[in-house]
Amino acid sequence: MPVQMGIEALLQNKNMIKELKKRRVALVCHPASVNSKLEHSFDLLHKKIGLSAAFGPQHGVKGEKQDNMVESEDFLHPEYQIPIFSLYGPFRTPTPKMMETFDVLIFDLQDLGCRIYTFITTLLYVMQKCAQHGKEMILLDRPNPIGRQVEGYSLKSGWESFVGASDFPMRHGLTPGEMALYYKERFELPVDLRIFSMKGYKPDSKPGFGWPSDRSWVNPSPNAQTLNMARAYPGTVMIEGTTLSEGRGTTRALEQIGASDLDFNPVLKLMKKKAPQWLKGGILRECYFEPTFHKHEKKLCHGFQFHTDFVGYQHASFKPYRIVALMLKCIRELNPQYPIYRDFAYEYTVGKLAFDVINGGPDLREWIENPKASVQDLEKALQKDEKEWIRKRKKFLLY
Repeated sequence: MPVQMGIEALLQNKNMIKELKKRRVALVCHPASVNSKLEHSFDLLHKKIGLSAAFGPQHGVKGEKQDNMVESEDFLHPEYQIPIFSLYGPFRTPTPKMMETFDVLIFDLQDLGCRIYTFITTLLYVMQKCAQHGKEMILLDRPNPIGRQVEGYSLKSGWESFVGASDFPMRHGLTPGEMALYYKERFELPVDLRIFSMKGYKPDSKPGFGWPSDRSWVNPSPNAQTLNMARAYPGTVMIEGTTLSEGRGTTRALEQIGASDLDFNPVLKLMKKKAPQWLKGGILRECYFEPTFHKHEKKLCHGFQFHTDFVGYQHASFKPYRIVALMLKCIRELNPQYPIYRDFAYEYTVGKLAFDVINGGPDLREWIENPKASVQDLEKALQKDEKEWIRKRKKFLLY
C-alpha cells in the first residue's frame, strides 16, 4: 500500500476543506512540501481554500539558499499576491504583525530526523506563538527518513538554541507530528493542534527504514540531496563545528568528511582498532575531494564517504554519531596539537563553542579531549541518554 502523506489526507477530508474555506489560512512550507505527484502543498492548498500568507524556514520557501546560515527575506508572491514571511532572517518566530495574517496555521515541512535540523525548532516556535495568540494549528505529517533509531547525547539544560530546541538526543526517531505531540506536553502549550497522520507508514520497514521506497526524494534543504546524506547527517553535521570539511562545496555535502592537512589513513586504521563495533552497518569509503567553496576551498582533501546505499546496509547497526565521535577522538590522539574546533558564532549563538552548541553541551568534546576517556565510557553515557529518550517518547508515537 503506497504511503499517504498528511497533505493528501487533508485534501481528502471534505469537511475540513469546507471549514478552512471560511478561515484565513497560512502555510509553513519548503520545496519538499509535495504530494505523491510532486505537486506542491502551496499550490494545492491555495487552489482549494485560498491562502492568506505563507512562511519559509531556513533556506527559504523555495530552498534557494545554498550555504548554511544564509538569511531569507520577506516578499510578495508574484502570482497569488500574498505575503511570504521568512522565519530565518531578522525574526525566527512569527511577529505579532505576521500572526495577524491568519486564523489557522498549517505546518507542512519534511524533517530529517536530527535535533540540529532547524525545521523542528521552527515547529516549536510557531506552536508557541499559536498558543500565545490563540491561533489554531494543523500539522500535516511526513516521514522521518532515518526511522526510529535513536543516537547521541541528549541536549543539556542551558544549551537550548535554534539548533537544539529541547532535551532529546541528536537522532530522535520521531516524525514531525510526533514531535509536535512531544512539544505540546513538554512545554505545556495550550495550542489547538490537529495532526493529519500518514496512512500506510511503517518506519522500520525495508528498504527505506523510515523513507517510503515509492516516494521521490525532494531536497528539504539544498544539501540534503539523498537518503544516504540523511542517514549520515546525525554524525556529519558535527563537522560544521570543526575545521574539517563536511563536504560543502562538493556534490556530496554532509556525506563525506575530510581535510587538506590531514592523512586519514592512520585515522581510519585507529578507528577500526579502537571500536570496530561502531563501524558496522554501513561502509566508510576512502575518498578525495576538492571543495569549490567553504572550508578547505580549492584544496585537495583526503577523507572518507559514508555509504548506506548498498544491498547489505544494516540500519539498526549503523551509528553515524558514534563514527564521527570516534574519528575525532582518533584525530586528537594522532595529532595532539591539531586545531579541531572552529571558533565562530553558530546559528545565532555567541559565547559558546560551535561544536558544543551542535552537541547540546560540552560532554562529547570533553570525551574527545580526555586521553584517559575510553570508547566504553562514551558508550555507557550515550546508552543512558538514548534509553531514557526511548522510554519517554513512547506515548507520542503515532505509527
